[in-house]
Amino acid sequence: MGDLEDVLARLRRYPDVEAQNLYAVDAADRLILDVAADAIGSSGSGKVAIIGDSYGALTLGVVVGHDLRGIRVHQDLLTGELALANNARALGLADRYAAYPLGEQLLGGVEVVLLRLPRALAGLAEIADAIARYADPSVTVVAGGRDKYLTKSMNDMLAQSFSEVRASRGRQKSRTLLVTGPKPVGEPRFPVQDRLEDFDIDVVAHGAAFSGPRLDIGTRFLLEHLKWMKPDARDAIDLGCGTGILAVALAKARPALRVVGTDQSAAAVASARATVAANDMVDRVTVVRDDAMSSAADNSADLVVCNPPFHVGAAVHTGSAIKMFTETGRVLRPGGELWAVYNSHLNYRGVVERIVGSTDVVGRNRKFTVTRSVRGLHDVQQR
Repeated sequence: MGDLEDVLARLRRYPDVEAQNLYAVDAADRLILDVAADAIGSSGSGKVAIIGDSYGALTLGVVVGHDLRGIRVHQDLLTGELALANNARALGLADRYAAYPLGEQLLGGVEVVLLRLPRALAGLAEIADAIARYADPSVTVVAGGRDKYLTKSMNDMLAQSFSEVRASRGRQKSRTLLVTGPKPVGEPRFPVQDRLEDFDIDVVAHGAAFSGPRLDIGTRFLLEHLKWMKPDARDAIDLGCGTGILAVALAKARPALRVVGTDQSAAAVASARATVAANDMVDRVTVVRDDAMSSAADNSADLVVCNPPFHVGAAVHTGSAIKMFTETGRVLRPGGELWAVYNSHLNYRGVVERIVGSTDVVGRNRKFTVTRSVRGLHDVQQR
């Protein structure tokens, strides 16, 4: 099977952002694999599930370290799925695992779960409930992450679904939680639903969806500019749509507009589809899981709206936003508009003007800036 460290050293993040300060494997991955080794060894093929594996270190580490097959994997982010698939193919291990949504297919009867702890407590709550609901009653969960992102609230959240939660000894600024004893479950807690009275929109959200069923303040500020967004647009894309609030608001405001919501998060896509259905917009709004509009055709949209991220995983990095702007320049038709909102300190204006086209600041408050960029007649890809 090869040496584990040699395999881990060969892993890449692609198609996610790659940079010198961004890694495909970290100390938390290695610690989880070490702590879970005995449990994995006593379980066997078809009995291990892995959740939140960033780029394949846990999945391929289990394959190489234990020669297992039938590993079940769930990754919320599409870039993680694609990176794992690329790394597995490169190592000749693509037949050792299968990807599933969070639910019974993923967790039914499993005896060991390896989990990279998500930063959103609501996301952890939905994962913990699913494990307790579907896994074998003897299941052992080894959940880990970097110390600086772990909180006591994570222990408390896991304790709502399990009778025992124990912290391991730390190593290289990483730590694991050993979780056993699933508690009886009631009705599923997710998705949750709330209503935005100001906008006449019902919002549905799964645990890992950004901002849950609430309207984050950046999106609220962008919505204040909705009536000025390219009035003659026929095709619009909500890039990084989250729970689908912008997509639904656009469709409600423009009866002739065709809207596509796109996000790489499985939780966001499930939430947005449910939000679209809750607002009777299924015939007007389509939601797809995609990495920065990579599947959208060139020159296919008149309007793109975007609240871009400034984190790549846990690291502060603008690479994801730049990737989104680059794809926007490709997808917009000449004369098409990008309306973006972002934290003012990021000062994206010069970047988006270079990548998309002429850019004006149309709104600014104490925290956020809204810009309007117009795609020129030039070939953006050649700039």
